[in-house]
Amino acid sequence: MTGNAEMRTRKGTTGKPDMLTGHPGKTLFFFALPMILGNLFQQFYNMADSMIVGRYVGEDALAAVGASYSLTTVFIMIAIGGGIGASVITSQYLGADEYGRMKTSIYTALITFLVLSVLLAAGGFLCNRQILMALKTPDNILDDAVLYLKIYFGGLPFLFMYNILSAMFNALGKSRIPLYLLIFSSLFNVALDLYMVKALSLGVAGVAVATVIAQGISALISFGILIGMLKKYGTGKNQGAKLFDGEMLLRGTKIAIPSIIQQSIVSIGMLLVQSVVNGFGSSVLAGYSAGMRIESICIVPMIATGNAVSTFTAQNLGAKQTERVKKGYHAGLLMVAVFAVIICVVLELFHGPIMQAFLKGEGGIWAYETGNSYLVFIGWFFALIGCKASTDGVLRGAGDVGVYMAANLVNLAIRVSFANLMAPVFGVQAVWWAVPLGWSVNFLLSFIWYRTGRWSRKQVI
Repeated sequence: MTGNAEMRTRKGTTGKPDMLTGHPGKTLFFFALPMILGNLFQQFYNMADSMIVGRYVGEDALAAVGASYSLTTVFIMIAIGGGIGASVITSQYLGADEYGRMKTSIYTALITFLVLSVLLAAGGFLCNRQILMALKTPDNILDDAVLYLKIYFGGLPFLFMYNILSAMFNALGKSRIPLYLLIFSSLFNVALDLYMVKALSLGVAGVAVATVIAQGISALISFGILIGMLKKYGTGKNQGAKLFDGEMLLRGTKIAIPSIIQQSIVSIGMLLVQSVVNGFGSSVLAGYSAGMRIESICIVPMIATGNAVSTFTAQNLGAKQTERVKKGYHAGLLMVAVFAVIICVVLELFHGPIMQAFLKGEGGIWAYETGNSYLVFIGWFFALIGCKASTDGVLRGAGDVGVYMAANLVNLAIRVSFANLMAPVFGVQAVWWAVPLGWSVNFLLSFIWYRTGRWSRKQVI
């Protein structure tokens, strides 16, 4: 690439400036905004099950879905992390105008994750009861949690393919398409949830079936749109696309695995400390589950900004524009700081009404107090995960995955070990403190590595 890259527009698309042009902060913000809104709808999509069963079935039903949530979120984050990791190569080929290889990377990712999702679905379907028992799920909610998971795993391939397809749209700079599809599927899911719970009285099974149906339809629509979009691209600088490339799979896997770990840290941490929380009873579990659902919404702007920084970094490194990457990173840090202040104010002022959206008015006092306690505490620390996500985004987009993966594993180790060691002494609040402690160390390690500048010299394509 030459010095006139700032004036380029992407050939074969709309002709509008892409992430290689214009003011980095403005470009990043308007690219990240649909991702943030889309991820909010994704969380709303996931949260609807808890809200509806909590309000219309009862506290035990909420606890059953909550006990399942820690496990299902791990699989969701595997899909999201895998898609983001695979999209790094796609973005760099797009930035380098190598459209044939870009298509090959997309096809390879879709085939790989389809096979992986079928294997994971089979394993989860067969072993879900054993997993829940290992997590010390209370006996009074175990059967409902098992039922929810069996239905959920039946639709896991649809969930995987939808998230991989969304990552590919984002890699191509088309972040609005996943947003529109998520709005549709979220509203459709809520309508189905209400119908199956209120009209058909199917309880926990009803919300699981509704989720699978909505995800399946969204995945099929997404696939059709992506195939149509790829037809508009030529081959660019290289030969035509292939359906599968083993070498590209290996390169993508090296990036995807750390990305999966990074995206999964929160949910894996939740899963591994689930037995700690379960030990305090189903009422505390219900409050904790509600609090974690709300936290999952609060971290959406942070994670989405980090994912946007990743795509921004990959495209600009593909175009040999390292200084522009640094400007985009600084813009990302500013964005997450603003989001963190807004979230903190909202949680401190409205944590009570927010918690009531999940629990019936007559719900157990321990459930309500547990959820409120967590929200009031964690609201002050979201800037940490925002800084962590943005820094990780640069390293992931550059394909520099060594320290990045180690930092996220340290985060996970801190969360799990601190919660397990301190909860018997200080109560369930020790689980709260483990979260910002892990975020802080993760950010510090990633930032120190970012400052070395070695990520800018990493070769991926």
